Amino acid sequence: MAPRINWANQLTIARFWMAGVMMICLSLNTSSAALGAFILFVIASVTDALDGWLARRVYGCSTFGKLMDPLADKVLTAAAFVALVEKGSLAAWMVTLILMRELMITGIRFVLSEANIVLAADKWGKWKTAVQMIVIILLLGGLVWPELGFPAPQSSLASVLGYITVFFTLLSGITYFYRYRDHLSIDADS
Repeated sequence: MAPRINWANQLTIARFWMAGVMMICLSLNTSSAALGAFILFVIASVTDALDGWLARRVYGCSTFGKLMDPLADKVLTAAAFVALVEKGSLAAWMVTLILMRELMITGIRFVLSEANIVLAADKWGKWKTAVQMIVIILLLGGLVWPELGFPAPQSSLASVLGYITVFFTLLSGITYFYRYRDHLSIDADS
């Protein structure tokens, strides 16, 4: 009997591919390419919710999913954030802080996994992800439909959305550091 395909994991893998194609679209300077990037990001965001639901309800949480699902999210959002700096929608310092937090939390996940501790997303981590994805969708929409009220590049609304994203991103990082501070010793023995 052939092994059953784990569609939750397949959707996770698809998010990596979507991030790459989205970046190709955003490197092109056409409105149709920007629309393609917008559509890809929305679909990828939906697959994030769907693969989580499938993992919990149908397939069970796999080791692959526990590692690769958050990594796929980080690759997708990092790719979008970097492209949005290039497009003038976000300041580089904002995206640097966001990426620093993401990499530090990935490091914490690794350190905790060595102690057999799973760093599960808490409510602040979930809020952070939701805020990041919504802001990216709005800013990508600004590349396509600024006349419809989406935040155009270099607009004050785009800046405000950047500040909100940085706030939630750093707040969620601080909560993880605080909660697991006893496991994150920086002694020479560790």
